[in-house]
Amino acid sequence: MNEHESHPRIINRLKRAHGHLARVIAMLEAEQGCLEIAQQLSAVEKAITNAKRTLVHDHIDHCFDVDLFRKDRAQARALMEEFKSITRYL
Repeated sequence: MNEHESHPRIINRLKRAHGHLARVIAMLEAEQGCLEIAQQLSAVEKAITNAKRTLVHDHIDHCFDVDLFRKDRAQARALMEEFKSITRYL
């Protein structure tokens, strides 16, 4: 499997989300204030959203060959269906 250039960045973002999530759990266990917990949860969401967006954009960049759309209409249609499917996750 070829490693995509974005995978190290995605891993870093997910590790960041993991750290934020661990902090949220610790904060809940320590019964800290809701405002601080909400801020940490927001950081978790943002890190995951950014990782997901990077992954989807990377997939589109690597899997969609514009020339293919001129050469093989059946395969182009299949790629378009895949594109429609992956955009649900944006």
